[in-house]
Amino acid sequence: MEDKYLVEVQNLQQYFPVSGNKLFQKKVVKAVDNVSFGIKKGETLGLVGESGCGKTTTGRTLLRLHEPTAGKIFFEGKDITKVNMLPYRRKMQIVFQDPYASLDPRMTVGDIIGEAIDIHHMASNKKERQEQIISVLSTVGLNSEHANRYPHEFSGGQRQRVGIARALAVDPQFIVCDEPVSALDVSIQAQVVNMFEQLQEERGLTYLFIAHDLSIVKHISNRIGVMYLGKLVELADSYELTFHSLHPYTKSLISAIPIADPKLSRESKRIVLEGDVPSPVNPPSGCHFRTRCPYADQLCAEKEPEWKEVASNHYAACHHLDKVN
Repeated sequence: MEDKYLVEVQNLQQYFPVSGNKLFQKKVVKAVDNVSFGIKKGETLGLVGESGCGKTTTGRTLLRLHEPTAGKIFFEGKDITKVNMLPYRRKMQIVFQDPYASLDPRMTVGDIIGEAIDIHHMASNKKERQEQIISVLSTVGLNSEHANRYPHEFSGGQRQRVGIARALAVDPQFIVCDEPVSALDVSIQAQVVNMFEQLQEERGLTYLFIAHDLSIVKHISNRIGVMYLGKLVELADSYELTFHSLHPYTKSLISAIPIADPKLSRESKRIVLEGDVPSPVNPPSGCHFRTRCPYADQLCAEKEPEWKEVASNHYAACHHLDKVN
């Protein structure tokens, strides 16, 4: 275990039971299957992949909102896989995807933010509590009047700001941003992403930024990990992954990023994947991506590709990297 990482997961697994049709038949969804990565202090690790690939489950399991099936979670070099999480809740927070569902409609914005302050005993009296609430609201671009309103009185972008304020109220070191802009209008997305970057600069925050839109992740992340069907298939520096990706799935995702220049856009070749994503209850043998991969052969069906460092700090899991590149 290296201390250079603020947060690290090793061989993380999260399996959910599924009821089968037959009696005593037990099936599991391998939502996160043997995933390992580390996040350095002050950096943003982006996690991308299509819907249902296990990104959100990875983020939630890392915070132990789901108890991991197997594997280890470290924070500041300490193994927190089995400990009481209350002291760590203050250091590790989450901003949820849906700003409509993640805020209690019966509570005012002041109480939503104040709840975290109360749980962690961060204010010695009501006046101090109120000052902290107003201070954190102003940090995310809202004012003191907003504290007395209810979530339904806000737009989507403002609600997401309230969600961010709630996470910031306890002064955390690490935040899981679970698709924080996917439910917002495009015009608002840029504002929220810029706010995340500004907060990181001011407060030295560390992010796990989960999204399915690679163009946003590319903009905000230092490094990017790509997930497919519960497994990490590639991990590299943001620039390196965008311009020198190795895995066929990553190449396909990158080819789908829109290019603003019409001339370049016409010249760029879109890599369209055949077929649908297999069921996580019954994934393909060997390499999970083989059913949609143009390079797949018998070896891919028989043996799972090894996760290895291909170039400096560039990891991938594929049998045919020489063919693909």
